[in-house]
Amino acid sequence: MYSDAFDSALTKGEIQVMLDGLPVGIPEGRRSLSSIRCYLETLAMEHERILCSFNVDSAPANSDQLGGTFYRIEAATVDLDNMPLQVLQTALTQTDEARARVESAITTVLINEGRTAREFWWNLAQALKLPLVTMSLLPDNLCGPSNNAVSAKKLRKWQFQQLATIIRDVDEACWCEDMSMLSNALESRVLPWLRDLHDLIVLWQETATARMRRELQSF
Repeated sequence: MYSDAFDSALTKGEIQVMLDGLPVGIPEGRRSLSSIRCYLETLAMEHERILCSFNVDSAPANSDQLGGTFYRIEAATVDLDNMPLQVLQTALTQTDEARARVESAITTVLINEGRTAREFWWNLAQALKLPLVTMSLLPDNLCGPSNNAVSAKKLRKWQFQQLATIIRDVDEACWCEDMSMLSNALESRVLPWLRDLHDLIVLWQETATARMRRELQSF
């Protein structure tokens, strides 16, 4: 789709750029990550798509790489009609990453003194809200109209309120001299919430996918 309009031939030493699995030729003078990303985002928009991932040398790009050397860029796009599903997948990934960090923290806080363990927890707490922030991009009618269904907006509100309560409870535990209290709070309060959030997102994915299929079949 993208390679039709551009010469994708590479010469020795050039940066290899792939978009949705296809090679893309980059105009002369665009050799920084920011310039290439901007170009790919524009190219995607011309096809009514949005850039959803941007990997550099097989790893997600980050600000530390802006001035570094790189050899291969792999980007992917998503159709605008599929954006809710992409948002849900991003939220699911963030939830699973947070859960892995919490599982590791349950042991880590036990082997650190109080101040270090508390800082570790406070840094971790910042990651817990990321899935909910991502889910705020979802339309309220994600799963379609239903007289008995709770709206996506109300579910997000409940999740934020529940998370705030959990963070307050863990904060109290992190001030105890015995760091096992913090470890227990992470295991008994944070992990169950993340598991429930994971299941909720999966349910929304399944419901939204089924709705999209029904709409396509109705045309």
